[in-house]
Amino acid sequence: MKIQFLIENKTEKEGILAQHGLSVWIEAAGKKILFDAGATDAFAANARRMQVDLAEADLAVVSHGHYDHTGGFPAFCRINGTAPVYIHRNAFRKSYGLEEGKLEEVTCGIRWTDQELEDLRDRLVYTDGPVTITPDIVISGTVPYAEGTVPTETFYYYDDDGQLTPDDMSHEQILVIRESKGIYVFSGCSHRGVISALKAARQIFPGEPVAALVAGMHLYGASAKERERVIAQLKTEETSKILPVHCTGIRAICDLKQAFGDDCLIGMAGEVFREL
Repeated sequence: MKIQFLIENKTEKEGILAQHGLSVWIEAAGKKILFDAGATDAFAANARRMQVDLAEADLAVVSHGHYDHTGGFPAFCRINGTAPVYIHRNAFRKSYGLEEGKLEEVTCGIRWTDQELEDLRDRLVYTDGPVTITPDIVISGTVPYAEGTVPTETFYYYDDDGQLTPDDMSHEQILVIRESKGIYVFSGCSHRGVISALKAARQIFPGEPVAALVAGMHLYGASAKERERVIAQLKTEETSKILPVHCTGIRAICDLKQAFGDDCLIGMAGEVFREL
């Protein structure tokens, strides 16, 4: 297992770009996988600096249909001419968040141009339920809500009838990879809850220990009480390593580091992790 962060909100590496977004290069179970592509093509510039050849990717996975995870895919598909891009069928909702109680003017959904979408259309593989890439690599499709999960943020989109509708984030999916130490769980933002992501992974590979959870946990806007509740739940999940990234938020990352100590690793753009 080798994990390289091509894009993340933070970096300590000279010459490496950071931006609000996530892109992870994974080499595991005999495959090279791009998980998300950040907000722009900055991930590709970092890949070059990190000596990652995106043309060698066997497949790509879109965690969910928000701009900060999908903006770089047009660039990826120009660099790599063959890898399928697995994306949920509901990912193209033009979602909007709230800013001071008002709907944002610019969508937080996918921002590809019409031409970019047309150029990518033949590369997209639409998911819904679980998709087995190999016996050891599975894309979850829609992550089921775990009992008691309360989203930390609600997004809205206009449905086919033009009605403003809460986005149930059914387009959120995780990537789960099984290796000798157990399963590795990759979640872009965990809008359906990081506990939901872990439970979905355990359903895919029952009885397997969780070797590592690499996840944006969308706790940057959560209260201290909510962060405490989620961390308490995570403590019961018996996850060997936790890498909180992106939308987890700096307060929650500090809380997680305090709670998990050396078992909490800080993923940043330019960082490489081997043999987790």
